[in-house]
Amino acid sequence: MMSTAQRFIDFRDNRLCYSTAGSGLTPLLLFHGFGQSHRVFEEWEKALGKEYRLFAFDLFFHGQSEWPNRQTLEKSDWKKIIELFLDQEKIGRFALTGYSLGGKFALAVLEAFPEKVTTLYLIAPDGIKTSMWYSLATYPFVIRKLFKSLILRPRRFYDTVRILRSLGIVNKGILRFAESQMDSEEKRRRVYLSWVYFRHLKFDMKKIADILNRHGIPLVMIVGKFDKVIPAENMDRLMKRLDQKRLEVIDTGHNNLIKNAVGFLSNE
Repeated sequence: MMSTAQRFIDFRDNRLCYSTAGSGLTPLLLFHGFGQSHRVFEEWEKALGKEYRLFAFDLFFHGQSEWPNRQTLEKSDWKKIIELFLDQEKIGRFALTGYSLGGKFALAVLEAFPEKVTTLYLIAPDGIKTSMWYSLATYPFVIRKLFKSLILRPRRFYDTVRILRSLGIVNKGILRFAESQMDSEEKRRRVYLSWVYFRHLKFDMKKIADILNRHGIPLVMIVGKFDKVIPAENMDRLMKRLDQKRLEVIDTGHNNLIKNAVGFLSNE
């Protein structure tokens, strides 16, 4: 189990929490999805701990990581935070994994430190294709205020979900996922804070592909056959541009991908 003492990186008034596990020689940085914490990777130590030393992070607004100053997280901030982490752990080169929301953080690490990344593993990552709904909710100020009212006033949110379901303009699987992340005030606030304060973590797939190709970094993309939240076809705009790539489609939906992906990776 990933039960070692937790460690922290302090940056200005903010704090990033992570845990370590495994005895392998290759560092592997792990970034979880929305509503999770570093503990979602606990099962990975048994499968990968002899090959890797695993560093599993709590994203801000999750677990024990804190982002209290309520300023938008910039890529430059994230680079400085990871620099502090790499220096603290005396890490040179490393492999990199991001699942769902964590995909954005993994891509930001890749952009900042391409010369240090040995392999990139993306598991149904956010950040490859930005949805219209995400853009509307996080960019224009007026729409952002409306989005906040939906999040903080659950009756409005559920009324909106019922309308969208009746109109059939949003996949039912996505609506079920959204409802599961909105069933408490704490969860609704985390949705709002994560979407708004992470909104500058955007990526140009041509640039990402150029980085991977230029530095000879292989990408292993793992997606779920039944994933309606981040479907496999969303990966095309990146995958079609890459020299070294592998696509693995697992017979599962979005929520079980971390559990199923470790079995695949352990047989690599």
